[in-house]
Amino acid sequence: MTSPVRHVFEVAPEQAGQRLDRFLAERPELVENHISRTRVKALVEEGRVAVDGAPARSVSAKVATGASISVEIPPAVPAEPKAENIPLAVVFEDDQIIVIDKPAGLVVHPAAGHEAGTLVNALIAHCGESLSGVGGVKRPGIVHRLDKDTSGLLVVAKTDRAHRRLADLFADHGRTMPFLREYLAIVWGSPDRKTGSVDAAIGRHQTQREKMTVVHGDRGKEAITHWRVLETYGADKTGKPVASLIACQLETGRTHQIRVHMAHIGHPLVGDPVYATGFRTKERLLPDAARAAISALGRQALHAARLEFPHPLTKEQLEFESPAPEDFAKLTESLGKVESRAEP
Repeated sequence: MTSPVRHVFEVAPEQAGQRLDRFLAERPELVENHISRTRVKALVEEGRVAVDGAPARSVSAKVATGASISVEIPPAVPAEPKAENIPLAVVFEDDQIIVIDKPAGLVVHPAAGHEAGTLVNALIAHCGESLSGVGGVKRPGIVHRLDKDTSGLLVVAKTDRAHRRLADLFADHGRTMPFLREYLAIVWGSPDRKTGSVDAAIGRHQTQREKMTVVHGDRGKEAITHWRVLETYGADKTGKPVASLIACQLETGRTHQIRVHMAHIGHPLVGDPVYATGFRTKERLLPDAARAAISALGRQALHAARLEFPHPLTKEQLEFESPAPEDFAKLTESLGKVESRAEP
């Protein structure tokens, strides 16, 4: 059985006076483990937080300079997903792998708040015992993820052997093996160039737990995104495009990578509730039809459109393509196409 993990923190002078829950929720070691202020409160109530050796009594208590605060984090209880008869858009399937065209809104893994109704639940029902790995704690059948509100292609291993080889392939990111992942995204504005790359490390935001961000030094992990502009839409008062359709290819696979990188260069995804909040004013200036289309989209405009890789056992090169979903088409139509900028 896994033992609890214990962290000890000493309060620096500049941290004195903070509430206990805020102090702990901002510690990088706990942020990485998704320990929120709500979770801190639960840990205090369970007697797992101590201040100078004495059990903490209140999360609102103010921390003092030099105080030693220890936190014991118990091991997570492994989830046991159950089979659920959820319709799946199966693009390809054999005895080793299955490729799904995931709709927006479908969560991939069971987690707090999403214990049921996930892709894993659907796969267990669809594939039966061949997905025994997916039902375990680490669910090894899933070799890559799509955010809940990102649609498109996703491959899942049905056997441990296929999983190991696909995991190696995804870790390689096409550097030495033939592999391609391409996404379609609708972003605000339009880059000055037709093509480009973003090479900027990504790590978790220090204070906003739900966000990732570009970081410097050794605080993040390498992240590289290659992009090219396909089409532009509308025009603002200066004649510049209001939005663009871009294709993004990943050289790495970090959490929220495309969303973070495009926001970093000033072109966040349309509809992104986390990384495009500064563009709400621009959205209000759009025609009624465009604003209605963004509202109907209800998510970041991101779609996993192409997936190419060698079959993990036969080595046959597999190529799959998923056209942009209907909500993309309605949005681009409402914005009004200006020009095609795809390379010949």
